[in-house]
Amino acid sequence: MKLNRGHFRAIIYYNFQRQLSQQECLAELLSVFGNEAPHQSTISRWYGEFKRRRVSLSDDPRVDAPKTAVIQENVDAVRKLIIEDRHVTYHEIEASLKISKTSIQKILHKELGVRKLVSQQKAARVNWCQITLDRFNSGNSKNVYSIVSVDESWTYSYEPENKRQSAVWVFQGEEKPTKVIRSRSVSKKKVATFASKAGHIATIPLNEPITITAEWYTTICLPKVITELRNINPKRRNILHQDNASPHTAQKTRQYLTEENVELLDHPPYSPDLSPNDSFTFTKIENRQRGQRFQSPGEAVDAFKNAILHLPANEWNKCFVCINLRGEYFEKQ
Repeated sequence: MKLNRGHFRAIIYYNFQRQLSQQECLAELLSVFGNEAPHQSTISRWYGEFKRRRVSLSDDPRVDAPKTAVIQENVDAVRKLIIEDRHVTYHEIEASLKISKTSIQKILHKELGVRKLVSQQKAARVNWCQITLDRFNSGNSKNVYSIVSVDESWTYSYEPENKRQSAVWVFQGEEKPTKVIRSRSVSKKKVATFASKAGHIATIPLNEPITITAEWYTTICLPKVITELRNINPKRRNILHQDNASPHTAQKTRQYLTEENVELLDHPPYSPDLSPNDSFTFTKIENRQRGQRFQSPGEAVDAFKNAILHLPANEWNKCFVCINLRGEYFEKQ
């Protein structure tokens, strides 16, 4: 039996009435449902609702934000507005497209993955790119092959096709086919992917816990990758490039990397798009897996790994475009 959000909300309400803490509720759900269990933030939100004496488990009606507002047509329209004017405001987007601020926020941050930067942040990004390019001679230094970039992403049992992928040819006078809007599956698994200019190195799936921690990163993930690198070349110099997520910057992680003689390449704040995996690898693989249905998150991870292994070698060379955009966030390739 496949549980939906309503089922999980009922379980959360039951645990709330049992006077379990939020942590106890999460632990119980994880022990039974694993990766399909709701996130801790969901449990916290519903505990708050129940404390305010809420009795309905259904979503609140949203008159100002129709369910169809976050569709590919509006995503493309918002992207066009941003490209035309990098200073465009929420109010201007709302007035232009006649959709709610909530929908605009989802499109901007979840669908397009963009943020607004102040001038100091833009300057810091450009400066980091310039220093890194100078350090590695614009990518011509042999040391660029020592850089290992890591980032994390979700793999889903089902990810719907985007508008371009689902487009079909229609003859003149022929009736347009009906497109069924499908949602992304809740069945998912997080993976950490390590890659270099030479290609894919390793993809490590996260089984337990459901969120990445410094403990998992330093005792399970990094040891596997470092072992793989040293099996390839025991004398290899390793420079790890990772973003500023808390498991990456934790003291436990820094101490482990020092002990393993792994150099750390710094990363500018507010810059997830400067990770090659985020801006290149994940988008490539996500597009290849759209429209495919996998029986389990594990099967989706296997397909993810297989797709990475079949990426052409000449494509593992896309990064450091920040300077050309004067520090603005760039769209995923």
